[in-house]
Amino acid sequence: MTYWGVVFARGGSKGVPGKNLRKVGGIPLVGHSIQIGLATPEIEEFFCSTDSEEIADAARGFGASIPFMRPVELAGDESPEWDAWRHFAKYLMAAGARGDDAIVSLPTTSPLRNLDDVRSAIALYESSSADVVVTTTEASRSPWFNMVTLDGEGHVHVLLGGESGEPARRQDTPNVFDLTTVAYVASLSHILSAHRLFGGVVVGYEIPKERALDIDTELDLDIAEYLYGKRGG
Repeated sequence: MTYWGVVFARGGSKGVPGKNLRKVGGIPLVGHSIQIGLATPEIEEFFCSTDSEEIADAARGFGASIPFMRPVELAGDESPEWDAWRHFAKYLMAAGARGDDAIVSLPTTSPLRNLDDVRSAIALYESSSADVVVTTTEASRSPWFNMVTLDGEGHVHVLLGGESGEPARRQDTPNVFDLTTVAYVASLSHILSAHRLFGGVVVGYEIPKERALDIDTELDLDIAEYLYGKRGG
C-alpha cells in the first residue's frame, strides 16, 4: 500500500480572502501543509490540487507536485471538496495507483499540526478496518447546555433536548468532539465508490486543542500566529 499526500487549495475564499497563501510564522498556509507532508516518511509523494496559478507556483516552491490544474467546476464556492478528492483519486489510478492505496489530505487550515499528528493518523488507519480516518478534538461547548437557537421573536431554545428531554447533569451527556482539519486518511477505493466522506467506516484520532485550530476567520489567523510564535515555530 502506498500513501499519497495532497493539499486541496482552491484560489477563492470568502471568509478569509486569499486564505491559502496567507502566512503564519512567515510561511503561507499551503507551505505548512507541504512541509509536513514531505517530512512524513510514510508518504510517497506530495501533491497540490489547485485551480490557482499563484497557489501552484507557491506549492512548487515548497516541493509539491502539480500534475494538473483543477477544473474550474471543481473549485467554486459551491463545489463539494469531495468531488476534488474524487478527481485526484482518478488521476492517481490512471497513473498506476491501486485501490488499496490511500491519500493523506493535509488541509491548509491547520498550520499548528505536527509530524506526530500525521503519522499517528496513518498508524490508526493501518491498525483499523476503517475506510477513513479523521482527526478530532474535544469540543469546547456541549449542544445540550451551551448551544442554542433563536426563533423569529428572539427567544432562546437549547439546541438539543427540550423541557422534558434535556439532561439535568453534564455527566449524563455523551462526550462531544469537533472535527479538525489536521489530517484525513482515506483509501482510493472508498473515495471512488462513496458519495461522501462519511459513506463508510470512519474512525477518529484525537488531537490536543493547542494543535487543532482550524483557520476560518481573520481572528483564527491571529490566534494561529500567536500560538505558532509561542511554541517557537
